[in-house]
Parts: sequence; structure tokens; C-alpha cells
Amino acid sequence: MIRAVIDTNILVAGLRSRRGASNQVIAAAARRQFLPYLSVPMFCEYLDVLTRPGMVPLPAERIEEFCLSLVTVSHLQEIYFLWRPLLPDPKDDMILELGVAGQVSHIVTFNSGDFRPAAAFGIRTSSPAAFLSLL
Repeated sequence: MIRAVIDTNILVAGLRSRRGASNQVIAAAARRQFLPYLSVPMFCEYLDVLTRPGMVPLPAERIEEFCLSLVTVSHLQEIYFLWRPLLPDPKDDMILELGVAGQVSHIVTFNSGDFRPAAAFGIRTSSPAAFLSLL
């Protein structure tokens, strides 16, 4: 089974529109077509970003339910070693560290260019559409 980390920007796009590939990635996770990896800091990041006013068209309680449902289909990965700073955005370092710790094969993101160093760890970055084609 493919193991992947989902960047927060994918969740934002997927919750804003049911038509796009990002929403299909979320649905594929719910159907257990791949194994999303999650850490406590990543979960907190999801909640923080998704509950910002105007970020997604859902009330805070629905966003919390969504994030908790994502936990039920994800592998909770502990992180023992930090690779910071390696990427331009410190929040992206958290994603890469999760991917390295979990030995995932993919990071699903719209910001592939920001994750170029992930290749040194054997991690590929994929847009939602490209990731879906692998499933």
C-alpha cells in the first residue's frame, strides 16, 4: 500500500471544492486506497489552518470532525529526529520530517518545488492528480 503525507494545502483545496483532485485524494484516504501518515504536530497544523476564518466553508465543529475522521484512517507516526532547517518554509520541514520518519513514498502537495530535498530521502512529491493516477 502506498504511504503518503498530505500537505495542508491539499486539504484546504479538497474541502473548498468537491470537484477537484484534492477532494478525490481525501476520498481515496477515506476508502483506504492509500495510507496517510500523520503526526501530532501535523494534526495540529491541519486544525490550525482549516479553522482559520474563511479558509474553508465549514463550521469549526465540522472541521474538527473531519480531522478526527482522518486520524481513523491514518498511521500515527512518532518523530524522533528533526531535519530542520532544510526547506524554505519551516512548516514544510514538519511534513518532510513526518515523511522521513514514516518512510513514506510520497508527499501530496501543490508545492513540489519547495520539497526538492525530499528526493534525497527517496520521497517523491506529487500533485493530487498525479498521485491519484498511482492509486
